[in-house]
Parts: sequence; structure tokens; C-alpha cells
Amino acid sequence: MRYDVIVIGGSYAGMAAGLQLIRARRSVLIIDAGERRNRYASHSHGFLGQDGVDPAEIATNARRQLETYPTLSWLNDRVEAVSGEVDDFTVMTAGGPSHRSRRILLAVGVVDHLPSVTGLAERWGTSVFHCPYCHGYELGQGRVGIIGASPLSIHQAELLTDWGEVTLLVNGALAVSPDARSALEGRGVTIEEARIDRIDAHADVVMADGRRLHFAGLFTATRTAPAGALAEAMGCALEETPMGVQIRTDAESKTGVPGVFACGDVARVPHSVSLAVASGAWAGAQLHRSLVWPESLRRAERRHGATP
Repeated sequence: MRYDVIVIGGSYAGMAAGLQLIRARRSVLIIDAGERRNRYASHSHGFLGQDGVDPAEIATNARRQLETYPTLSWLNDRVEAVSGEVDDFTVMTAGGPSHRSRRILLAVGVVDHLPSVTGLAERWGTSVFHCPYCHGYELGQGRVGIIGASPLSIHQAELLTDWGEVTLLVNGALAVSPDARSALEGRGVTIEEARIDRIDAHADVVMADGRRLHFAGLFTATRTAPAGALAEAMGCALEETPMGVQIRTDAESKTGVPGVFACGDVARVPHSVSLAVASGAWAGAQLHRSLVWPESLRRAERRHGATP
């Protein structure tokens, strides 16, 4: 069987794209490796209609709804490689036979590269976060610590003052200029220059000099990268953003490879469940349009410098 679209990645963006396509009665195969980025979090916030719901429950319900459509197929597996060209792609998986499709959608998500602080990774998604809009309210305007990671930590510290009493723990990860220091202090931010030894308890930061600082929650600016090397191996261009590396796409979610689209966290910043769903819904509509009007892909091919 040749599908209209194979979606690689079955989290929020991938499913949102698939929904648009199956409602247009197109055949879709979603291949998912089961590694949602927010799998460590117990509650999802800031997503209209789903505020406070377990993100696993959101994903399970979404999949259940998609599976009521007869043109959807779902495969729990990991994609190893993609070959071919527009209208005739072949997708190879780790666990079985290959699959063919006319279009490919990369919704593979990203991985978070965390600061190297003892105890941080174990608390990621439970008491250490990256998005104040997702997790800030639940801290009850208590003390908030920012683990320094990059110049974005300064922006993060300023922003989070609407959610609590903020301390920026520089930890040798960035330089705070006099202008930045003035801006932070103007927002009531405490700047802690000493090194961090570890994080323990719920969100306690033990400093190298022995002090223990208690916080309601901690935030850090992670650096993200596409989950796996598939996009690069397929020839998709990558680009740097202040938050990390993502797949370069145009306004129609097209990559530089004709017939290959990308959406969700791997193709846009900033990141949240709401924005991933929106990105996926838009990509699904654009994929459908490319199937109805394939000449749009030829225009994209010429824009990217390939042979028409």
C-alpha cells in the first residue's frame, strides 16, 4: 500500500496534522516511537480546554479519536531511514517491513540538553521546568530559582518575576553585563554568583559554599535539537535559533526537500502543547493542499534551487 502521507512522530503535532488529513479522507500512517517530550510531567497547563490534564491522557484521548477514522493507520515503531522522492517515498522502520507514501511529515520533536548540575535531570518536568506559561502559576508566587544556562537565562529571570520572587543562579554559565544587572535588579531579581553543588529535596539548591536555598520550583533554558538524525540524513536544512537547532521550514511547513514537511517543536519556537497542536494542524492542511495542487511543490523545489 502507498499512503498519501506518513507522519513520523505521533505526539501532539503529528496527531493534529493527521487529523486534518484523515478528515479530508486521505490515507495516513503515523509511526511513533513513544517518546513524548513532556512524558515526565504529570499535568499540562495553558492548553485551552485541557488545562491541568495529565499530558499522557491528552495524547491517549487524541489517538483514540483519530483511530475512529478508517483511513488512519498507526504503527508503534522507530523510523530508521527514509528514501525516495516526492510521490514515492519509502520509510524503513526498526521493527518490520518498509512503507511507502506520497508525502512525509516530520513531527519527531526535540530533545532537551540540560545544564550539567547534579540532581537537575532527575527533577526535569516535576520541579525543574522551561516554560513559565506551562508551570509558573502552580508555584503560588513562591520563590523561583533560575539555573543559569545561556544568555536566555536573563530573559527567563525577568519574565518569571510575574510568577514569584526570582533568584538567578548564574553558576558560571553566563556573563551578566552591567545593563542586564540593572534591568534584573529593577525587576526585583536576586543575582547569585556562587557555584551550585547540587539540587536535592523538591527544589532545594545546595551551593558550593554550603548554603541551602529553598525554592518552590526551578527553571532553566535548555538547548534543544531534533530528536535523532533523520531530518539531516534526509537532506533537510537545519537552522540555529536562540533555543537551539530546528528544521528549517517555510510558511507552508515545507522543508527544502520536495514532498517533506515538518511541524511542532522540531520546526518552530517557542514550544508548548498549544503551539505544537497549532503547528501540526497548519502542516496537515498544507500537506493536503500539496496533494490537491502538486504544482506547489514544484514551485518550492525551484525556490530551493533544485532541478524543476
